[in-house]
Amino acid sequence: MKIAVEGCMHGDLDNVYATLLHLQEVEQIKIDLLICCGDFQAVRNKKDLESLNVPLKYQAMNSFWKYYSGEKVAPFPTIFIGGNHEASNYLWELYFGGWAAPNIYFLGFAGIVKFGNVRIGGLSGIYKANHYRLGHFEKLPYNDQDIRSIYHVREYDVHKLMQVQEPIDIFLTHDWPVGITDHGDSEKLIRQKPHFTQEVMEGRLGSRAAADLMAKLKPSHWFSAHLHCKFSALVQHGNNGPVTKFLALDKCLPGRKFLQVIEIESGAGPFDLQYDEEWLAVTKKFTPIFPRTRMRANFSDAKLNIEECRRFVRNKLQTRGNKPFEFVRTAPCHNPSQSVANNNLPSGHCRNPQTEALLQLLELQYCLDTSTTQVEKLYQSPLLPTGSVDYNSEDIPIDDDDEDDVDELQEKYDGKV
Repeated sequence: MKIAVEGCMHGDLDNVYATLLHLQEVEQIKIDLLICCGDFQAVRNKKDLESLNVPLKYQAMNSFWKYYSGEKVAPFPTIFIGGNHEASNYLWELYFGGWAAPNIYFLGFAGIVKFGNVRIGGLSGIYKANHYRLGHFEKLPYNDQDIRSIYHVREYDVHKLMQVQEPIDIFLTHDWPVGITDHGDSEKLIRQKPHFTQEVMEGRLGSRAAADLMAKLKPSHWFSAHLHCKFSALVQHGNNGPVTKFLALDKCLPGRKFLQVIEIESGAGPFDLQYDEEWLAVTKKFTPIFPRTRMRANFSDAKLNIEECRRFVRNKLQTRGNKPFEFVRTAPCHNPSQSVANNNLPSGHCRNPQTEALLQLLELQYCLDTSTTQVEKLYQSPLLPTGSVDYNSEDIPIDDDDEDDVDELQEKYDGKV
């Protein structure tokens, strides 16, 4: 199986897909899957830009909306995680993972799926210590602080991933595991990015949570992005343990190293995306303690037995099948002929039918909004599913200075998003 790995997408799907189609033709190969390591920017319409944490001068529709609307179809199955520049309102709808557009799958805030027999896991967001042990407290519409903290990694999601026992082939994070520079050519990295020097020398460059996950999961491959440069490393786990091949990639710009094609041993194709049985069992066990406030999750309250959860999930999947629930649009698509944004579009949380269906399959209560009652749906469209949406036209200001994390270095030093 040939898998293309891309660093930061920044909404530039058209150019990434065009590059891969050209590569297929020139190299006479077939690419089976595209993986993106964050900053995907799944912006459906201009209203989504209010939940995208970038300076105003960088707010742009880019090209995801074409794939969301159906104007274009992704030429390769695509799997992505979230970074620190996302339409967070939309990704929150798909917290547990789901189709963001036809043939484009979001892994969720934390998640594992299978593509063929290749097991792919990921953790969205970036690490910030003072938010790590908080719950997912942010609520739409996001204020100046919540628009940043919504994408900060939480202990709850990492704890779920730490329960995984079965081998993982590929794991994705947006920011790098802290200490990874000790396993590669750090001197070359510093020559290329001298502003990383202090963090590298003091062992502060990267995510502690990601480093803990690498030590526990020991995947064969680990891909990251965020710092807008290419860096490779080999991590030996113990004296005779497995090796993790680490690769970070740049963003999609001419002359930048933003793509890599790798080959993974797999069964014969065609390959389909499937739910992962073990991961759904972990989801079944820990969703009842989902922390929707600032309070830290109390993991001792997760009383369900994991083996019983596993049997439950196995029986459900044997009956229903392993394929994820189908894509459904939950917001109107961008209309390029409209020069002004429609402020009547949804600002509050929308219950995505994919998420509702998955939770129903697992016999779990919906937990992503702050109320047990659905808000009256005020907007009707033939493109929208039956469900509840809250509306609020309040604009969310986005500051020009992104100062919430020392890891967000690209904005500081390159002056670009």
